[in-house]
Amino acid sequence: MSDPVFILMAPQMGENIGAAARAMANFGLRELRLVAPRDGWPNERATATASGAFDTMVSVQVFETLADALGDIRFLLATTARRRDMVKTVYTPQTAVQELGTRAAEGWKTAVLFGRERNGLENEEVARAQGIITVPVHPDFSSINLAQSVVLMAYEWFKYGDDTETRRLNRGESPPATQEEVQRFLTRLEAHLEQGGFFRAEGLRPHIVRNISNIFTRNELTEQEVQTLQGVLTALTKGES
Repeated sequence: MSDPVFILMAPQMGENIGAAARAMANFGLRELRLVAPRDGWPNERATATASGAFDTMVSVQVFETLADALGDIRFLLATTARRRDMVKTVYTPQTAVQELGTRAAEGWKTAVLFGRERNGLENEEVARAQGIITVPVHPDFSSINLAQSVVLMAYEWFKYGDDTETRRLNRGESPPATQEEVQRFLTRLEAHLEQGGFFRAEGLRPHIVRNISNIFTRNELTEQEVQTLQGVLTALTKGES
């Protein structure tokens, strides 16, 4: 499945081109097309801002017109914050990459079109797209910087094909404790609490023991942590009969 092409329509500042390329490289996107860049190409400011993205990841093609840039594109989505007097499907960045992924899986060449820094895309340019991407933002300030828009789309595309765990516990080098190790500690803790007179109301004991158990089991203890807790118990109870 091929990645979407990112197309910048008449970008004005080399810094934004470079920042866009850097964001693309961060998330594994390689193909950047520039339509009529104001300051031409190559651009020293773009190269400086890209931090090596043009050397290691992102390739650039320059076109005089949007029509030329879209010649091989079969499915195009255009980014815009403004409502348009057009009947087009409107996507969020998340749903947009799902649609792009579906088309790419069918072998289609896809692209995302980004507008000018100052005034975005013209209606005639949006009209070429099969759909519109609008980022949900605060209605009192909906303008998004060009490079920021590229970051959002590049990140969503990367997430679409990424299998990184959405939540994980960094345990370092210590493996998770086994159930036996945790229960051995809890049994010992309960015995010492009993010896110290902690369970004053015998009828509440099962409930209290369960709560104490939950405190420790929900934290996914490591072997090292259980050993430390065992050491704490030993130190606290030293000298007890």
